[in-house]
Amino acid sequence: MDKQAKMTICLWYNGDAEEAARFYAETFPDSSVGAVFRAPGDYPSGKTGDVLTVEFTLMGIPCIGLNGGAELRHNESFSFQVATADQAETDRYWNAIVGNGGQESVCGWCKDKWGISWQITPIALTRAVADPDTAAAKRAFDAMMGMKKIDIAVIEAAFRG
Repeated sequence: MDKQAKMTICLWYNGDAEEAARFYAETFPDSSVGAVFRAPGDYPSGKTGDVLTVEFTLMGIPCIGLNGGAELRHNESFSFQVATADQAETDRYWNAIVGNGGQESVCGWCKDKWGISWQITPIALTRAVADPDTAAAKRAFDAMMGMKKIDIAVIEAAFRG
């Protein structure tokens, strides 16, 4: 981060914030790893040189990874939602997250290996379920409810009836 952001998302990790930041930077566009701050001295749960925080940008959003320890865990009450343009982009992000030690969930949700929840959400799905034709929107919604990774062709077929 070149200048201090007015607001930054701070994510808690158990010693692997730098690994997570590098994975995100390799996986998502407009993402990069910035400054890595290391402990200047020994401290109760670590030693000189341990990574304390990592500044990174995730799809243009400034973030800090904090190596806070094992006391706190991520849960689904916080997630990143990524709007995808097509099935190839949907597959790429989903497969990268799940294939790197993550896990599938339902309705386009998955978790990365650090426990961060992601919603890989095709724009076609968002449009379909928000359509003013409530019968078509419900068909698309019902199709989504049976999915893990979203299949755009199935959503569009359900929408059309």
